[in-house]
Amino acid sequence: MIAGSDYFIAGIVAADIPGGDALIGRVEEETDLIMRTIGKILSDHGVGMADLVRVDVHLTDLDEIHVMDRAYRRHLDPNAMPTRTTTQSAKLYGGSRVEITCMARRR
Repeated sequence: MIAGSDYFIAGIVAADIPGGDALIGRVEEETDLIMRTIGKILSDHGVGMADLVRVDVHLTDLDEIHVMDRAYRRHLDPNAMPTRTTTQSAKLYGGSRVEITCMARRR
């Protein structure tokens, strides 16, 4: 959804992405696929990963935050990290283990 200069992407999980089913259950790979997908969606609207201002990550097991974080950080500039909240959710769509929602702002 676009609202002025703000771009909202809600609830992306591997089960939503073609070919993502093959990755379900592998947190690092799911995260990598989701982040690439977010990057493509933003790019299609003339916005980049550097424009992310807020990210919400839901994991089915919060103990895997370090595994998720490794893949997550590969897609972002370490000097321009968006605000992030990471929570544990008991069940995500399609058996996915990672779900990411974000907001970007055109600068």
